[in-house]
Amino acid sequence: MKLIIAGATGYVATELIRQSLRRPDITSVVALARKTTPIPNDVTPGSSEAAKFTSVVVKDYEGPYDADESVKTALAGADACIWTVAITPSKSSAFPFEEVRRVCQTSTLAGLRALHASRGAKTSPFRFVYMSGIAAERDQTKKPPFKPEYSLMRGETENQILAYTAEHKSDVEAVIVKPGLITNGRIVQDNIVAPLIGMLAGVPRIPLATLATVMLDAAVNGAKSDTLVHNELDKIGKTLEEKK
Repeated sequence: MKLIIAGATGYVATELIRQSLRRPDITSVVALARKTTPIPNDVTPGSSEAAKFTSVVVKDYEGPYDADESVKTALAGADACIWTVAITPSKSSAFPFEEVRRVCQTSTLAGLRALHASRGAKTSPFRFVYMSGIAAERDQTKKPPFKPEYSLMRGETENQILAYTAEHKSDVEAVIVKPGLITNGRIVQDNIVAPLIGMLAGVPRIPLATLATVMLDAAVNGAKSDTLVHNELDKIGKTLEEKK
């Protein structure tokens, strides 16, 4: 299958690329970003894994993706996309909220529409795996305790993705993943900050490698539900690890 990983230079996307290149059921990995995405350090140049990798640079994620012929060709015919583009809650205060909304919501929905349209005449549904977060609130009548404006906006984005897939039932499948804190053995963030947040706010943790494994499985095989919350991600991840 041909997989697009959007936001390819980011923290989670880097691990997604590393794992996806090792999977024989993924034959093409397109790294979509606003700058060149380097191939993982542990991939041997000239290897079959390296041959699967393509870095695609776009001015922004809102498109249009067909203005540049090389970009159009690289993205055409994809079977799935994992979308990781976002401004995180911890960094959102550094930007005007309308810019946060543009990156997190407007770009996501524009990207979904553009990538769906770029597939061409494929019979299988286009699978869109969207990385949201545990605090995203879909019920717009609520006021979340943590960054309410941000949390409601991310929840609204989830609602709009699901509404789009409902309009294109035979053509598009969405899987929304809602992890808690993502850890990877970093000294300060994972060994000090994450446990503190977990204790004070009750936010659970999930290893980066586990999250990436589950997201890739959802992109390749789909999921039983259109939404995977933290506990489900952890459970599926353990099951997939046992099968290796």
